[in-house]
Amino acid sequence: MITPTKGIAPDRCLLAVGAQVLLQLDEPRTVSQTWARLKSWRTDHAHTSPVSFEWFVLALDILFAMGAVELAQDVLVARSTDAAPSER
Repeated sequence: MITPTKGIAPDRCLLAVGAQVLLQLDEPRTVSQTWARLKSWRTDHAHTSPVSFEWFVLALDILFAMGAVELAQDVLVARSTDAAPSER
């Protein structure tokens, strides 16, 4: 489910969907905006494997667990991809 298997297409596994979500977060967006952009992006790029809203949310969960996204003031924000953690 997280990675492709014989039952889950490579463009539908959660890591791939998560990467596709990150492509939509070139600027902070609401969850609804990100979902709409992801559906449009997948159609434009001929990804025919179905991705439900629930699958999208699971991909967001994976991204959040990895520290790749955060929810700030009701918008999704892609976090920096620097290897070194930032100091607070």
